[in-house]
Amino acid sequence: MEKKFISKIAVVTGGCRGIGLAISEELLKNGAYVFALDYVIPDNIELQDNSWKENYKAIQADVSSEESVNTAFEQVLKEKDAVHFLINNAGITRDNLLIRMAEKEWDSVLDTNLKGAYLCSKAAAKKMISQRQGRIVNIASVVGAMGNPGQSNYSASKAGLMGLTKSLARELASRNILVNCVAPGFVRSAMTDALNEEQKKQFFANIPLKRVAEPIDIANLVTFLVSEESSYVTGQVIHVNGGLYM
Repeated sequence: MEKKFISKIAVVTGGCRGIGLAISEELLKNGAYVFALDYVIPDNIELQDNSWKENYKAIQADVSSEESVNTAFEQVLKEKDAVHFLINNAGITRDNLLIRMAEKEWDSVLDTNLKGAYLCSKAAAKKMISQRQGRIVNIASVVGAMGNPGQSNYSASKAGLMGLTKSLARELASRNILVNCVAPGFVRSAMTDALNEEQKKQFFANIPLKRVAEPIDIANLVTFLVSEESSYVTGQVIHVNGGLYM
């Protein structure tokens, strides 16, 4: 298989688990060196191919903290002196109805999901501008477009990512830096795996494809968006949701 990303350096936030790990693995499969920034580093990260481990490094970082983000990017640049791809994937939920939502539940979600993308994009863009090339992909959510009861904080953060994407795409296009956004629907997780058949039936009722996405479904699109095949695509929000939202 042709490796598209030989000599490319990628930073994936939340890159040690779930969608972030799937994205990291697809980039590794294609030859990139991946720095995975995560708030908690698992004791044992299982990659699909052990040979990829030499091109994968996990760095503990709190994306909601400018000091932590800058320290992480300083380490990346000290080791590789380049950032070609940034995937802003780190995200948390603190679900609650608006009238019951504590201020800290609002702040923590916006700080991680939206402020984190701002801080990481700012740190990466400085190097990308000097390189005159780069790709930034923000991982939003279908609920950023359609809303969801009990997730006003999460929905607001993901809608904000969509706006951030469009503004950065306009700011950075002249430096050959493309910025796009992927908005997943429901993705397979421990929660969806634990549903019984009746629950799954109700869960999938509004999804025309009648299934949740696999993490690889998201990773495949991200891989396209950082490749040369997408060189005329910027400022776009692309939904991957099985038809849940059209």
